[in-house]
Amino acid sequence: MSIDLKDKVAIVTGAGGGLGRCHALELARRGAKVVVNDLGGSMDGSGGSSEAAEKVVAEIKEAGGEAIANGSSVSDRTGVDNLVKQTMDAFGRIDILINNAGILRDKSFKKMELDDFQIVIDVHLMGSVNCTKAVWPIMSEQKYGRIVMTTSPSGLYGNFGQANYGAAKLGLVGFMNTLKIEGQKNNIRINAISPVAATRMTENLMPEQMLEKLAPEMVTHGVVFLCTEDAPSGAILQAAGGRYSVAAVMENQGVDLGAEASVEGVAENWAKISDLSGAKPRGR
Repeated sequence: MSIDLKDKVAIVTGAGGGLGRCHALELARRGAKVVVNDLGGSMDGSGGSSEAAEKVVAEIKEAGGEAIANGSSVSDRTGVDNLVKQTMDAFGRIDILINNAGILRDKSFKKMELDDFQIVIDVHLMGSVNCTKAVWPIMSEQKYGRIVMTTSPSGLYGNFGQANYGAAKLGLVGFMNTLKIEGQKNNIRINAISPVAATRMTENLMPEQMLEKLAPEMVTHGVVFLCTEDAPSGAILQAAGGRYSVAAVMENQGVDLGAEASVEGVAENWAKISDLSGAKPRGR
């Protein structure tokens, strides 16, 4: 079985380095025309330069692929509109959107400024909303689209010092869950990748020995699958060092206290109410 993305057009945000770069290179290697979006800022979102995106475009072209660069910030709606216009002017369609752009402003919640919370939400969550909103009419008209959100274990399970990041990342799962329903009639499939990989965002969070086993390319294999004809919709694919699994929101049978329900009744039955043995994802 060989995956071919010839004639597909893909936008990858935050593709100047790390995971986004790997996604862009692999999409191009498999025949897709790629728009490499990257603001070129530092890890906290400050600054900006088109150099990183241009370098990835050069790599793609040197390998025989087709790509263009874009330096818009995903948090700027006008910039996103320009990104989509540039893509349509160059290639005439948009088949794939990988919402990968992100920044970090880590700090314990007690010490975190609300501005640091807001900007992380603006880039990760609203940036993905902005890009998705801009391509949605195009994909609906085409009756085809593949969108990948980038969530995180920090959003699914929590991580000290990342209240802002975790809130944004889990918000993307909620966003995906509704778009999965709304996109179904137009063959738009939306999934989320939850990666653990060695990038500049994680290099100070894990020991070097662990980072060596977490090549970004191992995440990209899963991401590219989510961009194919046979992609599922509404899946949260976890990827780390060649290991792939699916995360899901589970629901148990619970306890029906009926008309006799009370605070005391909930307290007395909490062990049964919270028993997840036999729990299943909703709808399965």
